[in-house]
Amino acid sequence: MNQAAVSLKRRPRSQAQSLSYGSVVDLFCGAGGLSHGFKLEGFDVVAGVDIDEKCRFPFETNNDAPFLPLDVASIDPKELNDRFVPGVPRILVGCAPCQPFSKYSQGREDGRWQLLEHFSRLICEIKPDIVSMENVPRLQKFKDASVFHAFVRALRNNDYFVDWTVAYCPDFGIPQSRSRLVLLASRYGPPGVPTPTHTTERYVTVRQTIGSLKPLTAGEADADDPLHRCSALSSTNVTRMKASKPGGSWRDWDGDLVTDCHRKESGQGYSSVYGRMEWDQPAPTMTTQFFGFGNGRFGHPEQDRAISLREGVDTDVPPDYAFVPEGQRIEMKSVGRLIGNAVPVDLGRAIARRIKDHLEECSK
Repeated sequence: MNQAAVSLKRRPRSQAQSLSYGSVVDLFCGAGGLSHGFKLEGFDVVAGVDIDEKCRFPFETNNDAPFLPLDVASIDPKELNDRFVPGVPRILVGCAPCQPFSKYSQGREDGRWQLLEHFSRLICEIKPDIVSMENVPRLQKFKDASVFHAFVRALRNNDYFVDWTVAYCPDFGIPQSRSRLVLLASRYGPPGVPTPTHTTERYVTVRQTIGSLKPLTAGEADADDPLHRCSALSSTNVTRMKASKPGGSWRDWDGDLVTDCHRKESGQGYSSVYGRMEWDQPAPTMTTQFFGFGNGRFGHPEQDRAISLREGVDTDVPPDYAFVPEGQRIEMKSVGRLIGNAVPVDLGRAIARRIKDHLEECSK
């Protein structure tokens, strides 16, 4: 065990607060899904950092922690270090913007990939006891894997033990066929990786997740649930919707319904758009534009519409997770982006549980 590390015993932050397994600072925190997973597992979330001010309300409201509207590229390490609670393990977590590493970037250069380097710099300067990094699996191949390997090398050069895995979300009870690269690093010893909780036959399905919600027509909103609202469809897209099959795509349509872009050779590979979800399978990965029928397989399994914001939320975070103040007007694009960028809370819980088990193993 690293002798420079702090005590692994749980200590109270104050008499008014419960014992904590460690204090957590969340970089690129977004709406706070990852932090919420740590909070539910008994960790003390002490700050979230994100440049997007729209993340403030959901992060602070759901995590009881301050939101810092700062740029990770220029933040003072002391600002973060001072947030940690003395006497308990210091845990720095983060998911740098994944768009630069995503298959959807289509080879376009996106300078945001350098934010991962700033994450690495802050780790090396602050030297937290535990680090968690979560991103898309394609990060391992970005720029011939040099970016990921540089991140791992920096950790190891600073006396961290490093483990990583590609976590398939349904294996952790998340009704979303999303895969995420999860890396854990520890100054105490090999941290291991999260252990799946669900087998294939126990995967949580679309039906189990959203099957009981009130039926809607395209463009309608539920008067009793502000987030249960869906986008309107043109008459042409209504016809396309009716011709779409669960698990299918635009290839199921009659030729006159196919869009011009998909008639071209360059559009032939986009087979997952304009499709319906399947009742008895997990949902597709929720992107920031999941509320649009043409943006993926985001059609409702049987209702002729795209899924609602509520239906996207329910695959990601608990139903009571607040994204906007009560009574505030819901902006589909803004809230959809917060939901699509959120780390699924149950994945956050799995990461937190693995860290909790690691700390307990090292304390023996």
